[in-house]
Amino acid sequence: MENEFANAPARSDKTTLADAPIGVFDSGLGGLTVAREIMRNLPGERIVYFGDTARVPYGNKSKQTIVRYSRQIVRFLKTQGIKAIVIACNTASALAIDEVAAEAGMPVIGVVEPGARVAAKVTRNKNIGVIGTKATVQTGAYIRAIHAIDPDINIIGQACPILVPLVEEGWTHDRITDEILMRYLDDLLEHGVDTIILGCTHYPLLRNAIRRLVGPDVSLVNPAYETALELERMLGQKGLVNTSPIEKDAPYPYKFYVSDDPVRFTEFANSILPVDVKKAKIVAIEEY
Repeated sequence: MENEFANAPARSDKTTLADAPIGVFDSGLGGLTVAREIMRNLPGERIVYFGDTARVPYGNKSKQTIVRYSRQIVRFLKTQGIKAIVIACNTASALAIDEVAAEAGMPVIGVVEPGARVAAKVTRNKNIGVIGTKATVQTGAYIRAIHAIDPDINIIGQACPILVPLVEEGWTHDRITDEILMRYLDDLLEHGVDTIILGCTHYPLLRNAIRRLVGPDVSLVNPAYETALELERMLGQKGLVNTSPIEKDAPYPYKFYVSDDPVRFTEFANSILPVDVKKAKIVAIEEY
């Protein structure tokens, strides 16, 4: 499929809200793993993706700043006629989802709650590890979400700041990456965790390496995948599932926008997505 950004035609009287796209946003590139799971599990849905590549990372920003950034992005996404919002960023999900949901005027889901629910369900010994960025671990978002389900579960957080640049360099199958992973994972394994949440949207790209290092007895929870399934359930409950199939000759169903460096974005997108991304458009997001 070819990615074109010609102005979309006005909706006909027969077009319903269910035909509208889903807005997905992230602080940069990692949220593309969430978009990938939506494409795989909800192939009839259209997507408008925004990556805030000019202001990444969010992990070293205050809550006030992340809320402001998220509000700006939502305002932009709403100009695209979306029907729901997926916050494909652990930090923004942890710090801004309440404010976004209060203002969006449409369904909003993040990546923390779906991952937490599955982890609480699959753990056998009630010892869960969470790997993520420093900001995600420090917010305690997964701890709160899991304890809301079962306060007796023990959660050990491990910040892994070096992993994101390794993933973005494409070093997902590299001896150096394995060595760094084991330094991060050793402490979790010493605590006897039987479940690990991949609490950063880059980490599903390291899932095979992590599986090889921790062994088959440790369950790995991918919030990107669980978020796609939660989105499917939510759309069904609200009658928003797109029942109009994407025809072969229909306009390209996925649009990609960034706040900076579209070339690097499209290169990374094409390395992980199941579709061909020709380009991404730059948006002056501070104007929203």
